Amino acid sequence: MSGSVEGLDHKDVFKKFLDHDGKFKEKLTNDVQGLSSLHEAVHLRVHEEEILEEALSFTTTHLESMLSNSNDDSLKVQITETLTQPIRKTATRMGARKYISIYENNDEHDVLLLKFAKLDFNMLQKMHQRELSELTRWWKDLDFAKKWPYVRDRLVEGYFWILGMYFEPKYNRARSMMTKVLNMGSIIDDTYDAYATFDELTAFTNAIQRWDINGIDSVEPYLRPAYQALLDVYSEMEQVLAKECKLDRVNYAKYEMKKLARAYFKEAQWLASGYIPKCEEHLENALASTGCLMAAITSLAGMEEFISKETFEWLKNEPLIVRATAIICRAMDDIVGHEVEQQRGHVASIIECYMKEYGASKQEAYIKYHKEIINGWKDVNKELLRPTKVPMFVLERVLNFARVMDMLYKEEDAYTNSKGKLKNMISMLLVESVKI
Repeated sequence: MSGSVEGLDHKDVFKKFLDHDGKFKEKLTNDVQGLSSLHEAVHLRVHEEEILEEALSFTTTHLESMLSNSNDDSLKVQITETLTQPIRKTATRMGARKYISIYENNDEHDVLLLKFAKLDFNMLQKMHQRELSELTRWWKDLDFAKKWPYVRDRLVEGYFWILGMYFEPKYNRARSMMTKVLNMGSIIDDTYDAYATFDELTAFTNAIQRWDINGIDSVEPYLRPAYQALLDVYSEMEQVLAKECKLDRVNYAKYEMKKLARAYFKEAQWLASGYIPKCEEHLENALASTGCLMAAITSLAGMEEFISKETFEWLKNEPLIVRATAIICRAMDDIVGHEVEQQRGHVASIIECYMKEYGASKQEAYIKYHKEIINGWKDVNKELLRPTKVPMFVLERVLNFARVMDMLYKEEDAYTNSKGKLKNMISMLLVESVKI
């Protein structure tokens, strides 16, 4: 199936683009729309699709040439977007926002369709602004910025991430729940990473595994409000979902949060003992520590759709799409952030692990994990081919998590350094309305 489209081999599908030598036709090099479309299609490839690998090289070369030789600003914007952030790796809402501007500059655009698209975008933006306003009240009441100055104050950035996972009006409740969980996870991550002592983390980890407010006395006083807030977020989920007989969803979500804490603690153990794990060991822990598995399962908790126990169990067992996304996350994060993290005393990243295990240079490690990111996307694409093992809306949450990762961690850690491109993306989605 991986090599076919509705029973056709990819060679047949793309034959019309090839000349008699099996090379892409030179006349295609003047068709910017055709090149752009082919370049976008390439990002849906799976393993062993040589013709699409050739198409990637062909379209990239010619689009870059067009970019440097064109005087058309509108065309340059379109080509730049295609090359730097293809549709496959763009959160749906961000893709729509950018395409409205590109479509508007197309002389042949449909005026009525464009107006409807703009109105739709602005109406939904108002809903998202109201959601964020409610979440901001929750965040300010917790007063985390004062209690823990060492944590990244990232409520809006967290909401932006969840908006990338699902933006539709019907997922209002799920977004609220997931934003709270993601922000609690971020606070806990920073506590393990940047502040607490090993003994404090031991007690904190044990308390999270126990998941009982009676265990709060075993936690350091300054960490108790965080522990209380964590339990409260899930209690709130239970109160809502108990009415719909969906408490099992919260149990799966708790299980993954406990697993996330254990993964953070394992990194703390490695750091405390000066241990640099083998790459395989590091990546196994990364399945949890990236938050990918936790997000994949917890994002389903507040959704309206029926989701079977078998689907939750399938996800819990770390299927290929989740493993691939976790590798994408770990590799992208570590490539852009490992040097800064090492300066402040951080567990060895996958880059350091690879350098030590294989006696490799930093550049060789980068090349290795850039390849792993490409392979990870091929695995994600493979898992999304029909028929799928679980409903498509479940798999889309994992795909969308990877998309946000690609937007935030390409060439920089935009989540940690959120004043740059992430601020601009947030402004486009949550601040600036589209001019009608």
